[in-house]
Amino acid sequence: MIPSCRNGRTSRATAATAAVVATLLLVTACASEADRSPLESTGAPGEATTTTGSGTDDTSDTAAAVGELAWESCGGDVECAEFEVPVDYDDPEGDTLAISVNRVPATGDRIGALFVNPGGPGGTATDFAPQLAGVLPSAITERFDIVGVDPRGLGASDINCGVDVASELYTLDYSIDSDEDEDVLLDASQEYVDSCEANVGDLLPHLGTADVARDIDQVRAAMGDEQANLLMFSYGTAIAQVYAELFPERVRAMVIDGVVELGPTGVETAAAQAVGFESALAAFIEDCDSDDTCPIGPDAEAAIDELTARTEEQPVPASPRDLGPGDMQVGLAGALYAEFLWPELAAAVADGLDGDGSGMVALADSYTQSGDFDIYFAVNCIDFAWPSSPEELLADGEAANADAPHFGEAIVNDYVRCAMWPAPAEPLEAVTASGTPTILVVGTTNDPATPYAQAERVAESLDDAVLLTYEGEGHGVVGNGVPCIDDAVAAYLVDGDTPEAGASCSGAG
Repeated sequence: MIPSCRNGRTSRATAATAAVVATLLLVTACASEADRSPLESTGAPGEATTTTGSGTDDTSDTAAAVGELAWESCGGDVECAEFEVPVDYDDPEGDTLAISVNRVPATGDRIGALFVNPGGPGGTATDFAPQLAGVLPSAITERFDIVGVDPRGLGASDINCGVDVASELYTLDYSIDSDEDEDVLLDASQEYVDSCEANVGDLLPHLGTADVARDIDQVRAAMGDEQANLLMFSYGTAIAQVYAELFPERVRAMVIDGVVELGPTGVETAAAQAVGFESALAAFIEDCDSDDTCPIGPDAEAAIDELTARTEEQPVPASPRDLGPGDMQVGLAGALYAEFLWPELAAAVADGLDGDGSGMVALADSYTQSGDFDIYFAVNCIDFAWPSSPEELLADGEAANADAPHFGEAIVNDYVRCAMWPAPAEPLEAVTASGTPTILVVGTTNDPATPYAQAERVAESLDDAVLLTYEGEGHGVVGNGVPCIDDAVAAYLVDGDTPEAGASCSGAG
């Protein structure tokens, strides 16, 4: 029941920063250089054009441009602003919503804005942009403003369903072994859904990814840029794909890393993700079993299974709360997002078997505190098709165990709330993004949250795309200090140089 990346979640944890897992307060600041005139594209992926785009659901620069950007210094090299967008793009003259925006200005000859997003749904782009600017190659930060636009429902437009999801939902048992397990999960989920409807029900239909993409385009127009550049991770890759479908001629360059596939149902996506976590767990187990210093070797899988079974029988003593099956599941999956967390995971399992579950609870907390779960469900329940009844979804969860025995049921059952959701789903379809320049798709071969096969399929479905493969572990790689990836991304963004078809590399080069 690790939330989908959660599809791609906010924890695109990088070894370089070791901080994207947590939502950090980065107050760094900037000269308020309000309206810098953007330079035209310098021959990189797509030539700058005055065309406003011809996407299937295009919006002109003026039709819904209700906001202006008034940049203010917010510490260090960062400038911040709030920006008004329509709540409902079908009613552009109606109510508006404030969204948070920030940027780290280009340090050299500016090409334009590079819009970034860490994933989620639930990751704040305004926290992420300064972090990412600190680890991207200087070849990129010299030429682009690094811009974070918080998806609606976060930041200035933050929603609150009124429930502490981490403590009231993710401590539950998502592996259904009895009628009591099922009743507890369904009752708690219905209470959560009812609370969301009571507190933010009017806004719920307007929080999907299509509206987030339109918001970014409004910010692009307000910045004076004729075209957009995008570097998006995890769930952010869904935003980028929808943007490219809606506004293909406004795309100058687009990089997507840790790719979410659009088109499959929600259950299909969750089941595929569970298989990805299973593969990542197998890599962890192999690494531990071959390392004499690993505290749960030489049979790490047996140790994990034993601790899991103990939590099912009764909670393992821990601080600040005892370790139950929910925290066990979240902590285990959360630690598989990045290889540098593996030693911490091994130590937590060993301590748990010794009677202290605090390490595993800490891993679970580091995950659940890293994003906003209200917007996470609000987006996923709209963006994907879900079963019409909770019972049907729970049956799908049980079936997912066949291919992912450690994660299948828990990950699929996490979405039981979407079978109860009050806002109607508007499932996103696979996009072709016809009319864009070549899109750079980056995939990691053992990505647990967005399996590599999704990157392959998305690259194939796009009209013009090239796949760059990183042979390694983890969820997202750009900005992680892997030269062969970062150099290729910089060459693409700045000069429009795309890797050759079939290009791949590893951390060594």
